[in-house]
Amino acid sequence: MTSAAKGSAVPGGGTASDDEIARFDAMAEAWWDPVGKFRPLHELNPVRFDFIRGAVARHRAVDAAAALPFTGLRCLDLGCGGGLIAEEMAKHGATVTGVDASQVAIRVARAHAEREGLTIDYRCALPEDVVGWGVRYDVVLALEVIEHVQSLDLFFEAVGQILTPDGLLVVATLNRTLSSLALAKIGAEYILRWLPAGTHDWRKFVRPSELARVLRRQGFEVAEIRGLQYQPLLHRWSLGSDLMVNYIAAVVRAAT
Repeated sequence: MTSAAKGSAVPGGGTASDDEIARFDAMAEAWWDPVGKFRPLHELNPVRFDFIRGAVARHRAVDAAAALPFTGLRCLDLGCGGGLIAEEMAKHGATVTGVDASQVAIRVARAHAEREGLTIDYRCALPEDVVGWGVRYDVVLALEVIEHVQSLDLFFEAVGQILTPDGLLVVATLNRTLSSLALAKIGAEYILRWLPAGTHDWRKFVRPSELARVLRRQGFEVAEIRGLQYQPLLHRWSLGSDLMVNYIAAVVRAAT
């Protein structure tokens, strides 16, 4: 599963590569096709949002069941792609900025938000670009992104400069295990054809222990982590304790 803000808006620079940008540019027109190339993300999106909603509610001490639980919160969606999660955040009250390295994805996201009557600030940019804006965000999302960046330290260093001191970071990614190689790489790309071949590089999948280490180096700590399990016969995702393939984590600044 993947989002598209993986490379630099300026060719040859930033936290990821031109190859990643080109790969997701080629798929970007399909972002809002629920049975197309991004079908796995469409199926995953409700579960991701449920985790985010609960994590934000606990962190901010607000009612998760409220119609607009994110009212008053500034949210940044890093690697927003076509805007699947950005739109959900906006619909539930957040002031949302979505950034992506793919200009095509940003165009698609803007057009869809306009059709839905949503106000979302979409920009073609990377985390290091956002640092220069001088804006801080209460919630930063990095969903299915970090397995595509060139440097996790540079990525989270930038996040540290754009998250408010009491802010919440949510990260979703893929574990580097034999299970993920079989299911998320070989199965999803070459057998079931859920994703175009070459979408992922299994060597760049991130173990939870590796994520925790790089986060600690950048002044963060994992507050909560859950596995994301897929039920193929039901085409449904659920949260659980199994972190062997997909997982999602709520991250806060480490206590000093």
